[in-house]
Amino acid sequence: MDTENRQKVMALDERIILLLDEYSVSLLRYSLAVIFFWFGVLKPIGVSSATEIVSKTVYFLPPELFVPVLGVWEMLIGVCLLHERLLRAGIALLLLQIAGTFLPLVLLPDVSFTTFPLVPSLEGQYILKNLVLISGALVVASYSLDPIPDSE
Repeated sequence: MDTENRQKVMALDERIILLLDEYSVSLLRYSLAVIFFWFGVLKPIGVSSATEIVSKTVYFLPPELFVPVLGVWEMLIGVCLLHERLLRAGIALLLLQIAGTFLPLVLLPDVSFTTFPLVPSLEGQYILKNLVLISGALVVASYSLDPIPDSE
């Protein structure tokens, strides 16, 4: 590649990196908000594909009560992620909620795996993808939150 073309490629590369730096964390935050709000809405209206596995995992609570409450919790996460002033609360709610999503891997291995422990079922894959949601939430938190100021 000649020097002129190389400089054009480098300039384009720099512009792309600046755009990513400017918008990627916000896009990640909004994406997480959409996912949590959308999946949350499905639970109270009774059309979530997760209802059965949630009911089997949290078998000690009535699903007709717990599943809608979980849905409202997820919608609240989504709303908090949309508003900078509520972001810290949203991340905290998200981390509490998502920790529970891994319970079926331990409590329901027959549902979570087709061959334990190496081959996850479709449900297991759905659960394991939550690692990406956790990582995304941590990235958003690390780039978006400032330390709580010392009151002294």
